Amino acid sequence: MTRKLGKYIVIACQENLANILGGILINRDEILAKSRKENKDKDLFKIEVQINAGNVGSIAATILATILFVTQSLLGGGMDFGLYAIIFSIPAAGFIVKAIRMKRKRDWVLSIIYTLATLILSVAHIYQLITANAN
Repeated sequence: MTRKLGKYIVIACQENLANILGGILINRDEILAKSRKENKDKDLFKIEVQINAGNVGSIAATILATILFVTQSLLGGGMDFGLYAIIFSIPAAGFIVKAIRMKRKRDWVLSIIYTLATLILSVAHIYQLITANAN
């Protein structure tokens, strides 16, 4: 980089400019090498696919639980709250982990809601089992 200042021509190379400004000069290849080293075994596409697969699996489990719940109710077998207790426990556990690691209020609220739903459905299921066996 050159610049004319009156009678003088100032020549500043990147190394000198970095030293003057108090920075450090890093080569593009060095940056890429450091990035590859930091992200080793962290394939972002693979992580995204795993998250998407988990979401699709949760939706499929919810649909199956709903079909089984409705079928059992219509055929006179009563209501099986245990299915939904299992279904609600999956996001409850996920939001608990997210709340602990990310410390976001939204995740804490959702973890509490899903955990309470899991507990209520579990108690309802156990109560049904006890009352059915008592008769």
